Amino acid sequence: MSALLDVILPVFLVIGAGWLAVWRGLLDDNAVGGLMKFSQSVAIPCLLFRAIATLDLGQGFSWPLLISFYAGAVAGFVIGLAGARALGRPWEDAVVIGFAGLFSNTVLLGLPISERAFGAESLGFNFAIIAVHSPFGYALGVTAMELVRARGTPLSRVPAKIAGAMLHNALVIGIALGFAFNLSGLAIPSIAGDALDMVIRAALPAALFALGGVLYRYRPEGDLRIVALICTASLVIHPAIAYGLGIALGLEVGALRGAVVTAAMAPGMNAYIFANIYERAQRSAASGVLIATGVSIFSVWVWLLILP
Repeated sequence: MSALLDVILPVFLVIGAGWLAVWRGLLDDNAVGGLMKFSQSVAIPCLLFRAIATLDLGQGFSWPLLISFYAGAVAGFVIGLAGARALGRPWEDAVVIGFAGLFSNTVLLGLPISERAFGAESLGFNFAIIAVHSPFGYALGVTAMELVRARGTPLSRVPAKIAGAMLHNALVIGIALGFAFNLSGLAIPSIAGDALDMVIRAALPAALFALGGVLYRYRPEGDLRIVALICTASLVIHPAIAYGLGIALGLEVGALRGAVVTAAMAPGMNAYIFANIYERAQRSAASGVLIATGVSIFSVWVWLLILP
C-alpha cells in the first residue's frame, strides 16, 4: 500500500489538479495548450538534452535492456493491430490502435513514477530507453501506416515521411543535441547549465498538470472492446514481456526496474497525435489514453509489487 500512496498517487494528484482546474474553468483550452506546448516543446526537451549530454552511455545503454523493452513494445503493436482487425476495424484504424499499444508514456508518467519509486540516480536506464523511443515508435507506426495506405503503389516517399516526423519532434531534437554534446566531449557551460536547471525543474510538474487538463477534453466513447484491447496491450502485455525477457537476459535490478516500469505506463498523448495526423480512430485513441491512464494507477502498483 505504501508504494501506491507514496509513489503513484502524488503523480496522479498533479494530473487530477490539472483536470479539476479545467473542469472548474480556472484554465481554458488555450492556457492548457500553452502549458503543454511549453512542457513538450521546451522544458522536457531541455531535460532530455541535459540527461543525455551527461549520461554514461556505456553504463546506461545495453542491448538486453533495449531488447527487453522494445520486444514488448512491438508485441503491443502487433496485438493491438491484429486485435483491431479481428474486431472488424479497417487496416488504417488498426495501425492507430496498434500504435497506442506500442507508445508508452515514457516521459510524463514514466520519469516521475520511476524517480519517486527508485530515486533520481535510477533514471539513466529510463533515459536510455527514451533516447530511441520516439524514433523507433514513429518509424514503426509511420511505416506501417504508409504500407497499408499504399496498397501496392511505390513507397519511395515513406523514408521522407519518417524523417519529417522525426525532425519536427522537439523531444527527438533535444535527444539528438544531447548525443552531440555527449559524444563530442563538450561540457555545458555553468551559466547555461544553471539556466537549464531552472527550466528543467518545471518540466515534469507542468507536463503532468497540463496532461490532466488535456485529458478533460476527452470523453470515454467508441468501442469499449478496442479500449480494453489498448489497455491490455499497453498495461499488461508490454510490461510482462519486458519483465520476462529482462529476467531471461539477466538484467541487473536497476535495468530491470527501468525496463518494466517504463513499459507499464499508459499510452502517451503521442497515440492521439498519431491518430490525429492520419485522421483515423481518433475517438478510440483518445479514449484509450484516458482510460488506460486511470487504470494504470492500479496496474503500475501491481508491477511495483512484483519487481525486486
